Amino acid sequence: MTQVAHRPAPAPRSGERRDAGTGPARTPSFFFNGHAPRRRALVLLVGALFGFALTVIWSAQFVDKTIGDNVADTLLGHAAKGAPITGTLAGIAFALATGIAGTFTACNVAVFSALAPLAGTSATRRGRMAAALRPLGFLAAGAITVSALYGVIVALVGTGMPQFEASTGAGGGFAPRLVQAMVVYGVLGLVMLYLGLASLGTVRDPLARLSARFPNAPMVVMGAMIGAFLIGRPFALFRQLFIDAAESHNVLYGAAVFSLQTLGNIVIVAVLFLLVTGVLGERLHRWMTAKPSRASAVMAAAFIAAGVFMILYWDVRMLARRDLIWYPLAPWAA
Repeated sequence: MTQVAHRPAPAPRSGERRDAGTGPARTPSFFFNGHAPRRRALVLLVGALFGFALTVIWSAQFVDKTIGDNVADTLLGHAAKGAPITGTLAGIAFALATGIAGTFTACNVAVFSALAPLAGTSATRRGRMAAALRPLGFLAAGAITVSALYGVIVALVGTGMPQFEASTGAGGGFAPRLVQAMVVYGVLGLVMLYLGLASLGTVRDPLARLSARFPNAPMVVMGAMIGAFLIGRPFALFRQLFIDAAESHNVLYGAAVFSLQTLGNIVIVAVLFLLVTGVLGERLHRWMTAKPSRASAVMAAAFIAAGVFMILYWDVRMLARRDLIWYPLAPWAA
């Protein structure tokens, strides 16, 4: 009988590892810990359905006006909307107050996804708080850098930018600022979706090599995405600040107030995250370390939900508001 020689299995290529019984897998990185969930399709479906459901029930009227306007009015001590911004100090106060007021506007939902990777990383309360504070600093650095740069651009050429124009043009179409919002948030939504797939190990982590050399780089990049929210934000109180910065032509003022606006956006979310990390972090740590694929599933679901929400809310649902298509909406969200 002739014996057949069995060739040894080829070694994993650079950038891959091999799990028993599963074949080549992605190298562990910031967005993917090397343990893919068994039911990746289910994670994808749950995250997408959650993002879709949020677009159905989300009421911009309630969040922007009932919450946002009232919070800004309380912090400033007077009606914020339509009030003149007189002087640099008034602009700084207005920027910080309206940033806090806009924490839970539709474009900030994705902030929760950016914080998802920080949860449950240490077994002790002190360790969890310390582990969260440093990345939060890098997240804020990325956000402030982008928002400050945008503030400089607005101060230089703001009056000629689409976001400065409010008219809808002939036929009651989209105002240029809404078109800008649809483009910006659509692109950010696609990036969030890709990061969700990377967290599942379905596609390569685009920041794997960068994070191998600079471990905090992914947090800076996600912070930059949060800062980019300002580029598309149609929130009425932000637009009021945008017009003031554009008409001032003062680049230092533009950079300062836009940075404070972004800082106000993330400060409450960061505080809430630290509280949750301190109170529930131990249970979360035990739950995630018991089965490492759970961390991948949580992160992936969060990014996918945020990506689906941003695309459907800012692009698809916006078409429905112009009666161009039909989209399901809760009675209070219409």
